[in-house]
Amino acid sequence: KSISLKYRLRSRRSRPLRLMTSYTERCLTPRKRRWQRETEGLVLGVYEKEKEDDTRLLPTVDVDFASFASSGPPLKKGKSRIFYGLHEDFPSVVVVGLGKNSPGFCSKENWYNCKENIRAAVSVGCRALQDLEVPLVEVDPCGDPQAAAEGAVLGLFEYDEFKKKKTFAVKTQLHGSSDTTAWERGVLYGEGQNLARRLMEAPANHVTPAFFADTIEQKLAPFSDKVIIHKRPKSWIEEQQMGAFLSVSKGSEEPPVFLEIHYNGNAESSQPPLVLVGKGITFDSGGISLKPSSGMEAMRADMGGAATVCSSIVTAAALKLPVNIIGLAPLCENMPSGKANKPGDVVKAKNGKTIQVDNTDAEGRLILADALCYAHTFNPKAIVNAATLTGAMDVALGSAATGVFTNSDWLWKQLFKASIVTGDRVWRMPLFQHYTKQVTDSQLADLNNIGKYSRSGGPCTAAAFLGEFVTAPHWAHLDMAGVMSNKDEIPYLRKGMSGRPTRTLVEFAAGLCTEP
Repeated sequence: KSISLKYRLRSRRSRPLRLMTSYTERCLTPRKRRWQRETEGLVLGVYEKEKEDDTRLLPTVDVDFASFASSGPPLKKGKSRIFYGLHEDFPSVVVVGLGKNSPGFCSKENWYNCKENIRAAVSVGCRALQDLEVPLVEVDPCGDPQAAAEGAVLGLFEYDEFKKKKTFAVKTQLHGSSDTTAWERGVLYGEGQNLARRLMEAPANHVTPAFFADTIEQKLAPFSDKVIIHKRPKSWIEEQQMGAFLSVSKGSEEPPVFLEIHYNGNAESSQPPLVLVGKGITFDSGGISLKPSSGMEAMRADMGGAATVCSSIVTAAALKLPVNIIGLAPLCENMPSGKANKPGDVVKAKNGKTIQVDNTDAEGRLILADALCYAHTFNPKAIVNAATLTGAMDVALGSAATGVFTNSDWLWKQLFKASIVTGDRVWRMPLFQHYTKQVTDSQLADLNNIGKYSRSGGPCTAAAFLGEFVTAPHWAHLDMAGVMSNKDEIPYLRKGMSGRPTRTLVEFAAGLCTEP
């Protein structure tokens, strides 16, 4: 009966098709849908009508779409409908709404609406076919193959490593003979962010500092001709006199690791490298200044800065970007013990500055301080550090954008331009002397690791603290605490750790390839 229904649908192409998802789900039993699951599916994009006689479809398959495009209510942006039996090669076709065809830059949202709509719509279509257990899905490029690929790869990801019931695996590929290079680039961008998501989502008893470093080493192994990796042990950290980093790590039984990655994408160039620094706290209990138990499990992702930085370098290597990048990730746990930092302790950073540790839960800035000092030894073109640094950043911007503190207008423009393309936005925050004075007014040391007025301007005083360890003219601090996880704000990401802003860092690095 399912076969006869299939051919009956094909024979009625001249008539408007009103076979919508709800109807087919009632009529077709799982056994009768077996022919769908064993073959390919297609995700097809459609724009909103601009005129009464305009379907605004993207005709990538030889089917009379005019007969069904207008059937039923208008297809809204981000919504989908499933049709069966429309094409002999694609028993299941998911039509997704792309909204209005407005490819230009939206100054109000600081992104390209069309790209974001494509990512969201394609992810919805791919998930619909994943629910039907269709193993191979061809994706309409929708006018932007890279955005379509990103939506497919990001939308299908779900962390299920420790579950018996696995998410159904779906392979996606570009439909038609469009720009395959752009599609493959989008796949790599999406896979890079998914790597960061996987590291951030994994439990902290599995992703220890050593495991994190080993994972990145394995991911970079295929590019060994251009990549050098150093997994620096505790003895090396001591030799470098990184007292701030060591003070955080000493509360845990897990030994610290300082991960150093050299990607030589343009070895013949004399241009100085881009240095990316990521906060790598693989679990943050708060130390002696213990965090509340509610929500503490999410602190397995407090190494999100290191995850995004390292994943962006993996992606840059896969893309063969002609740029030199050095990645630095101080990795350790922040735990309470008899050896842990105590409020009021004084520690010394690599550059000789002393720090009064009044809050052991403000540990990220301590490990970054030493890493930033070390970053200067490479005479970098620019230093960009990323960290889930302050909960107050989430209060300030929520999940709309990553906060950026920078001493360089040029660097800000490069990051902002990259975020417009990826849709993973950044927003500039102030680096006033007003905030610097609050961290340099310390009773016992040169600096205090929290601001003078505690809660006021938390992200800004944290950035001002880091600025005390920077002399480079082009430096940016990305506070990604607000974008660490996703509930339902980003439609093409499932609930969980987001891996943001990995794609923006990759796009930023790619942009430097064209810089003089």
